[in-house]
Amino acid sequence: MSIATMKKPEPGPALHPVEDRFVFDKALAPAFFEWLCRMGDSALVLGHRVSEWCGHAPALEEDIAMANTALDLIGHTQMWLGLAGDVEGKGRNADALAYLRDALQFRNLLLCELPNGDMGVTIMRQFLFDARHYALLMRLTGSSSPRVAEIAAKAVKEASYHLERSSDLVVRLGDGTEESHRRMQAALEQLWPYVDEMFVSDEVDKAMTGVGIAPDPSDLRAEWQETVRAVLTEAMLDMPGPAGFAQTGGTTGRHTEHLGYILAEMQFLQRAYPGAHW
Repeated sequence: MSIATMKKPEPGPALHPVEDRFVFDKALAPAFFEWLCRMGDSALVLGHRVSEWCGHAPALEEDIAMANTALDLIGHTQMWLGLAGDVEGKGRNADALAYLRDALQFRNLLLCELPNGDMGVTIMRQFLFDARHYALLMRLTGSSSPRVAEIAAKAVKEASYHLERSSDLVVRLGDGTEESHRRMQAALEQLWPYVDEMFVSDEVDKAMTGVGIAPDPSDLRAEWQETVRAVLTEAMLDMPGPAGFAQTGGTTGRHTEHLGYILAEMQFLQRAYPGAHW
């Protein structure tokens, strides 16, 4: 599927609480909570990473665009972790889950926590994530969980723009100058070992697939590859072959050293002044 023919999401309904039997299913709750944290944590950590460019991007247009992307992702986090708190049933809201968990309790993809590097790395990381994020959210709009479908219907509209924008930048830089091409190819090869984690299935995914809440991650690979291959071809970039070793573990709490530094910054105010509010 090329970006030009990418299916545009239909406008979603205004987000509001709806009846959802899965929220009250105690047997399913542990797996559902884990899965929701995976969705929310990936958006949260990547949103924080992208926000680090605020005031530092090489052009004002990119500075504003990346800040908006970060805000979109944090908005997605609020919805996913808010639902996770409802499913958990222990009184924790989205803020508590974001600011009062340690690194080993986070379930984000490793790709999302990697350092920004230069703009080539940041843009390529965003594109690789966006291609999968959009495909996943489109599937989730048909989720058997009304709350999940509702969140996805809202989030996919923003994810559609994120993918369109990151794809365009990959093409412009990949098929740009000799230096921009070199940097984009280097960024692609640096990040490639981390993409397989987006398509790894485990017992949590099986539980979600079994009741129709979410698709099996492995089912998204073909669509993701088609989108990525089309953009990389237009960008004159070489798509790497299978990674010799796939970097995985983020969705089960095994992270790189980078996450600790992110949380030290992101959680500082709440840790220093517990319960503070404006």
